[in-house]
Amino acid sequence: MCRVTSNPAVQAPPWWPARLETARLTMRPVAADDLPSIERLWRDERVRQFLGGPVPEEKIALRRHHLPGVPGAFATEDHATGACIGLVTVEPGSPRGGPEVSYTFLPEWWGRGLAREAVAAAVQWARELPGGNPVVAVTQSANTSSRRLLEAIGLSADYEMVEYGEPQTVYVTEHRS
Repeated sequence: MCRVTSNPAVQAPPWWPARLETARLTMRPVAADDLPSIERLWRDERVRQFLGGPVPEEKIALRRHHLPGVPGAFATEDHATGACIGLVTVEPGSPRGGPEVSYTFLPEWWGRGLAREAVAAAVQWARELPGGNPVVAVTQSANTSSRRLLEAIGLSADYEMVEYGEPQTVYVTEHRS
């Protein structure tokens, strides 16, 4: 069992903390106990292939200090093992419009549909936030796995742009009336 800690520098909005449950996963606020798994996400070349490469150690030190308790940052835990297998974030009021969802998962958990399950739950939850229409996700255009995941859960490619020197595709949910 993980103890949830909070970052006192972060003012929690009324919608946080949140806990999401799927058939195989629990998504909950990041706790200090999750950091070893999350740091693996930041260092792994396969995970970071379309995200600019591994995160430099000095940035990891800052992230380690600030991430626990940050609103919208979900540690994603496998029900069967209790392992923290990924990180899903929902950034309300992103510069691209509504909430922006992003995600990374440890490679040994790829190919099981767990990322799809987690991201679908996060998108559904984000749609209920104030200003949660539409939900946005951005992926490097070359990341075909991420693009397939977003399309499989109902997001549509809206436009392309260049960011960090690479073509990116911006996906959105349908606008609700």
